[in-house]
Amino acid sequence: MIDLTVTAMEMPLTRTFRVAGFTLTAANTVVARLSWNGHIGYGESAPLGRYGDSVASILEFYRTYVLPADAGPFAAERILAGVPRAARCALDIAVHDLQGQILGTSTTALLGLEGLPHPPTSLTVGIEDDLGTVLERVRTLRDAPVLKVKVGAAGFDDVALIEAIRSVYTGAIRIDANEGWSPEQTVTVLRELDRFGVEFCEQPIAAGHPERLRWISERSPIPIVADEDALESAQLGPLFGTVYGINVKLAKCGGIGPAYDMIRAARALGFKVMIGCMAESSILATAAAHLGPLADWLDIDGPTLLANDPYTGVRFDGGTLVMPQGPGLGVRPC
Repeated sequence: MIDLTVTAMEMPLTRTFRVAGFTLTAANTVVARLSWNGHIGYGESAPLGRYGDSVASILEFYRTYVLPADAGPFAAERILAGVPRAARCALDIAVHDLQGQILGTSTTALLGLEGLPHPPTSLTVGIEDDLGTVLERVRTLRDAPVLKVKVGAAGFDDVALIEAIRSVYTGAIRIDANEGWSPEQTVTVLRELDRFGVEFCEQPIAAGHPERLRWISERSPIPIVADEDALESAQLGPLFGTVYGINVKLAKCGGIGPAYDMIRAARALGFKVMIGCMAESSILATAAAHLGPLADWLDIDGPTLLANDPYTGVRFDGGTLVMPQGPGLGVRPC
């Protein structure tokens, strides 16, 4: 019989992390632990208040959830049936990890991706109160091949910010406005930023307006990537012809299985694919990293924001992901 335990986890960050719209001082996630015949699978969910989810709502669901009677560890469809997206993320990942543990093979191999390369991951520069603090952060990351810079906060000169960063950093720069701009502001700012070699801009405007994304894409010299507009596979159709790519996050769509399906759907529609993350432990980041060979771009640096990661898993050598050895996800409690 499979045993399931679900617990909340709060992990302080090394520094306050700010983006357009919210500020974090800790990562609050939910960990699922599935055990069967001495094997243990771990999963994690990082619920997004943006979509009405929280640690409390996930725990409330699992207070009444009961694993299907006589379901074995490979009865994934029965185990996951009817589980809401945010709660499913932790359970889906734990199922994948447990299956790999039992079979003695990695999740990467089970996904058919063994031996395929990972793109480098970006490392994130959050919004700070002054430019000097931003540049101090950038200097600590100067050897990283890609930076993802948060922009879009009210009252900030984003053009001056990117110009200053470009003066001390020569690698690739991607920007993320987290819905902070209007369509007109987006076009104006991106035309000014084009001279700094910005690779793409993520979710510049409020989600839910694909026609406005199309209007921006037709006028912007910098490609647009959807994040908050790309929650799960069902939302990709309306984005066809409006953006260059989408950001797939396990925490948004519900785990490894839904993320895999979402990537395949995105490819069918001609989108480029980023695999992203939240502020999260190595459980969720490592699960995303196992899908890494399917992506054009990676943004999997959530554990680097933590003061203390309770789990070991994927490691970061600059922008290179170093995958753990061992079956399943390869994550372990510290």
